[in-house]
Amino acid sequence: MPVKIAVNGYGTIGKRIVDAVLSNKDFRLVGIAKYRVDYSAYLAARKGIPIYVPRERASEFREAGLEPHGYVDYLFEEADLIYDASPGGKGAGNKKIYESYGKPGVFQGGEEPGVAELSYSTLCNFEEALNKKYVRVVSCNTTGMLRLLCTLHREYGVKRALSVIIRRAADPKEDQRGPVNSILLDPPSIPSHHGLDARTVAPWLDIVTAAAVVPTTLMHMQFIEVELSTQVNRGDVVELLDGINRFLLVESASTGIDSTSKVMELARDSGRPRGDIYENIVFIDSLSINASRLYLFQGIHQESIVIPENIDVAYAMLGIESDPLKVMERVDSTLGIGGLRRFISPHGYIQIGGAP
Repeated sequence: MPVKIAVNGYGTIGKRIVDAVLSNKDFRLVGIAKYRVDYSAYLAARKGIPIYVPRERASEFREAGLEPHGYVDYLFEEADLIYDASPGGKGAGNKKIYESYGKPGVFQGGEEPGVAELSYSTLCNFEEALNKKYVRVVSCNTTGMLRLLCTLHREYGVKRALSVIIRRAADPKEDQRGPVNSILLDPPSIPSHHGLDARTVAPWLDIVTAAAVVPTTLMHMQFIEVELSTQVNRGDVVELLDGINRFLLVESASTGIDSTSKVMELARDSGRPRGDIYENIVFIDSLSINASRLYLFQGIHQESIVIPENIDVAYAMLGIESDPLKVMERVDSTLGIGGLRRFISPHGYIQIGGAP
């Protein structure tokens, strides 16, 4: 029987989790929780997604021509697992509600680590999430860093790392945020919170992070320096990363893809829903190695990169599958992760044909 899933919230992350659940035969979407009438509520209704609302707001939805499928408490009662996709900071209060129904929950990186038993990233600590009741999937930047660093650590050992993060200022719809014409240190001090967040998943990781916000809505860019425990060959690192679908290696010199905007254009032109990019975009022209020290730039699509990990973790929490490689293969297949390689080969050559 498919696992019954509820999604509490239908914003940037929530709507993408909903689509991922709908594409996966192992899950069945019970519905979403909505708390106000807006364009996303109309879109969800048009797509046939069951909408559950607070009892005291049901009349607002009906007056707007949206008949609720039921009340939020019914949604939580029916679900086997609840994804909390509410605005950051609300998860701790929501957790008390989930606990009252005895239901497990997945929280997002905007929540404090203490909201869950475990902070999570698939390539780092999938096994630790087995049969856990409350898990927090770390933020977009932290997810991107951990995918890379845990992969390198497993193969070569990581002694220490530095990450300088060039952050997008806002998601595309967040027209109230800035900066508009500035580069803003975020925070002004070093380290930024990203390294601290990464250590909630990988306590062995010695990392310093710094961040600045720039006026773009497209993606983050990370410069990462890693000191490995052994000397490595560049070709071996390329082969290692190329062997994992959640990395897309882009050779700028041969493709002309040398910016976040061109990566986004590739995703849109290839047919990816919303132009989402679930993969770390590794610009392999930047990948250089000096003995045991590795340097590279990678692009991180903040709206979608955490979606695979959100789906992976359900398999662990509910005891559906204990092998992370099998879970990743299944999730990658349903989301089309790795499909962009049909348009750009691992070494950057344009290829025609195939689905994204």
